[in-house]
Amino acid sequence: MKRGVIALAALVFLAACQDEVQIAKPAAMVLSPEAAGHYCQMTVLEHTGPKAQIHLTGNPFPFWFTQVRDAVAFKHSPEEPKNIAAIYVNDMDRAKSWEEPGFDNWIEAEAAWFVVESKQAGGMGAPETIPFGTEKGANDFAEANGGQVLRFADIPVEYVLAPVELSSATQIGVGDASETQQ
Repeated sequence: MKRGVIALAALVFLAACQDEVQIAKPAAMVLSPEAAGHYCQMTVLEHTGPKAQIHLTGNPFPFWFTQVRDAVAFKHSPEEPKNIAAIYVNDMDRAKSWEEPGFDNWIEAEAAWFVVESKQAGGMGAPETIPFGTEKGANDFAEANGGQVLRFADIPVEYVLAPVELSSATQIGVGDASETQQ
């Protein structure tokens, strides 16, 4: 009986230790020409604006997104997996331009500042959640292009899951409110 109690105590202790084990967060991957958007299956590099990648536990390859908005929608969608290990987004503070958001300038989504409801549409023509590594970068962009600055956890679920009218979306260059294309 004493051995049974000791064995049970050891099992409880081991189970408690397992709960405390931290799984290492996967590193962001460099964007390559082979990357295809999770929802559209189009080549990610064919689209302008910031991109995102989501890593799931147990999967060595990330899901790529042609718009950051789609990655935020993935996180909140009840139909998508919830075993998210990491979400990375382009840091637009370090982007060359809207047309060249970068291949390796990733930042964790939780660390980024986002501009939502600006007049800048994303690479697929839908309203975008535009990530910046600094609050100043996000505020400067919002001042020039409209919108509000939020943290990742504060992006309204309705903003990313609501249907959008793509024909009314306008696109302008980052930091250049004077260039408008229809």
